[in-house]
Order: sequence, then structure tokens, then C-alpha cells
Amino acid sequence: MRSLNTGATGMMAQQLNVEVISNNIANMNTTGFKRQRAEFQDLLYQNQRRPGATSSDANTIVPSGIQIGVGVRAAGVYRIHEQGNLSSTGNPYDIAINGKGFFQITLPSGETAYTRAGSFQVNAQGQVVTADGYLVNPNITVPQGTLAVSVDNTGIVEARITGQTAPQQLGQIQLANFVNEAGLEAVGDNLFLETPASGQPQVGNPNTQGLGTLRQGYLETSNVNPVQEITNLITAQRAYDMNSKVITTSDEMLQTTTRLR
Repeated sequence: MRSLNTGATGMMAQQLNVEVISNNIANMNTTGFKRQRAEFQDLLYQNQRRPGATSSDANTIVPSGIQIGVGVRAAGVYRIHEQGNLSSTGNPYDIAINGKGFFQITLPSGETAYTRAGSFQVNAQGQVVTADGYLVNPNITVPQGTLAVSVDNTGIVEARITGQTAPQQLGQIQLANFVNEAGLEAVGDNLFLETPASGQPQVGNPNTQGLGTLRQGYLETSNVNPVQEITNLITAQRAYDMNSKVITTSDEMLQTTTRLR
């Protein structure tokens, strides 16, 4: 009975769907998190009578044929990079991107990672780093005696230093953009890595080349909609139940067959 395997593929697909939804819900309060969505495809069909085949010597054509599907499979889990809300924090080292782009982060291996989470801090050397101590690229160093740090919407960082009247420019924050953001590889810690699917990064100053602007003292919240995710979760659960019912029905039909005399 094909329906046993078909129902099993449906249950496995909905199990994956629930796992994706649960990860979205778990990261509702993760800074800069982008929700994911599972995409499915039907499997190959078994042709018992091919559509368009000739059915007689008079070249009559079969209009529809007989094609029996054998289930479903996961085609991919893609990330939806729509803008999250901006939440005010009052922390001068919290920076949100309003629009497209990613902050560039230098990993200990020397590789460049990318993130939307702008919850930065300053280490013992005055360098602007992530919560894990990874340097922001380009590197910004805040000198001793700094009274206040300001970041304008184009990424220019200035500091007001004790004993100086004019503010001192510390550097320029740049953003990276990708042709296919969904092709980035998520490696945890709010970080992404470049892949052949994402294309090479296009680096530029904020508010140029289609890049977004920066907002100091703000953080971008997750773009997860809890109401939508709960609705999707209920739908996936019902689909799982229906696929399990297919297996139960197929089993009952097999039992009836084995009782025949």
C-alpha cells in the first residue's frame, strides 16, 4: 500500500515544519532574528497511464491519464529578511539598521561574519565589539577620557573627549549587502557567513548604494509575528494528525485484506 509510505512522508514533513516554527517562537526576543519558513515539494509520480498517450490505432489521445503521487519532501527552509521593529534602549553602543545591510564582524579565525544585531560593547582596549568580544569591522576604538559617543545615520562615529572643544571622529561604520540574503549561512550567535548562494558582499557606507541608515540607541527586534506562528503551528499539527489518520486507515484496510478467506 503506497498510502502507508505517503502518509509517513507527510508526517515527517510536518514534523520539520513544527521544528522550524518552534525555532521562530523560541527566538521571538532575539535581537535582529529573521524568521524562517519551510518549503515543500511533491515527490515523483507513478504513471500507470501517461497523459497524452495514444489509446487506439486511430491516434486518440488520453486526456488525463493515471498518475499516483508518492508523498512530499522538504525542498528548503529559507529565511525571510523583512525589517523588524526598532526598539529604543538608550545605550549609545546599541545601533540598529533601518533598511538593508549587515554589520561586518571579524571572527577570531580572521573570517568575516555578518549580523543584524547591533548590541555592541567596548572592551578593555576601547574597541567596539560584540557580546562575544568579536571586533566590529571597520574597527572603531574609543579613546580614554571620552565623555560621549555619537553615531549619525550615515555611520560616522564621533567622540566628545575631555579637554577638547571639537568632537573627534573615530571612524566610519560600513554595511554589507548581498544579492541573495536568504543564501547566507546561519552559524548561531546572530551571525551569518557568506556562501556561493548569497553572492559576494557589496560593502558601502550607510544610506548609499541602497543600504539602510543607522539609528544609535536602538536595536532591531525579531520579525517573528507570534500570532502568525501560533496559527501556523496549529495548522501543522492538524496536518500531522491527518497524515497519521491516513496510516491508521491504510493499516485497517490491510487488516481487512488479511482476514479474507
